[in-house]
Amino acid sequence: MLDPLASLRTPGDPPCDVYLTGTVFLDIVFTGLDSAPVRGTESWAKGMGSSPGGVANMATALARLGLRTWLAAAFGDDVYGEYCWEALEQGEGIDLSLSRTVPGWHSPVTVSMAYEGERTMVSHGHEAPPPEEPAPGVPPPSRACVASLQPGVHQEWVEAAARRGSRVFADVGWDESGRWDPADLSDLRYCEAFLPNAEEAMRYTRTDCPRAAARRLADLVPLAVVTLGPEGAYAVDGGSGETAEVPAISVEALDPTGAGDVFMAGFVTGTLAGWPLADRLAFAGLTAALSVQEFGGSLSAPGWAEITAWWQHVRSFDDQDREALRRYSFLDALLPGAARPWPLRRAVPTIGFRRV
Repeated sequence: MLDPLASLRTPGDPPCDVYLTGTVFLDIVFTGLDSAPVRGTESWAKGMGSSPGGVANMATALARLGLRTWLAAAFGDDVYGEYCWEALEQGEGIDLSLSRTVPGWHSPVTVSMAYEGERTMVSHGHEAPPPEEPAPGVPPPSRACVASLQPGVHQEWVEAAARRGSRVFADVGWDESGRWDPADLSDLRYCEAFLPNAEEAMRYTRTDCPRAAARRLADLVPLAVVTLGPEGAYAVDGGSGETAEVPAISVEALDPTGAGDVFMAGFVTGTLAGWPLADRLAFAGLTAALSVQEFGGSLSAPGWAEITAWWQHVRSFDDQDREALRRYSFLDALLPGAARPWPLRRAVPTIGFRRV
């Protein structure tokens, strides 16, 4: 696996590149549906995949890009929990030493149905009981942390990580209260970068333009990055005043599940590697675009083999704008020469085959 931080590593570095915490779901994704299910009927899907989801989408995306990823999460002691633990630890190489198995707690589950480039999800789960005592070393010394901000809620670990010297990258979920008050995001003061989508950014800043929203957010956090969906992404560095905008790669979107997580992983990778802002945006957008061409969340997160295969493919075929591809010329110095044939597929139809 390509290590994007190889030239920067020293013996005194922390063992963890990126730390994150959250809820792991078992994701079951039905694919190949021609339309949304109709009430009172039975629909047959042409395919399906299963994988760890929730915060596991982000953890998997980071690990596949070669970052040493530590995840602190609760796992049920059922078969679903065992499968998710094994898939993340053994399959993806994610460090779960700060995670725990909760006796008698069943794993949260999400069933996703993908059709017409969108998806519909149904989830079930119960909040895991708190640990009897805080896990030691949480958060661990790390280059970076990824936090999902919760409006109106202060997460002590975010402050602790920042004070320890970790670079904190944050996103935020939908504000169910409808307040959309920037004051509710008090943990932003501990963050280096904030990456909301356009709708979230505009609501928090009371603007009707995502670029204007990014400029407003740059007053609250050193780096504001607003994702624009099929239009790409826009970023403002509040310290230097630098701005960057990169259009999205043209792809046929099958399932957008986890695309935001993959974008974050790509941006964190480029930032830790010290790339220019525009290159970081381009790389994050590319990884997200590759993910939406596949089904599922962590199932679709691309690694360096997928990125290399795409780069070799688009330079040989005329299915992308040649001028736009020049934006990705920085990949020449990064990618290995050999790659598997394009396109690549990851999804498997079961909870997991047992190795004989």
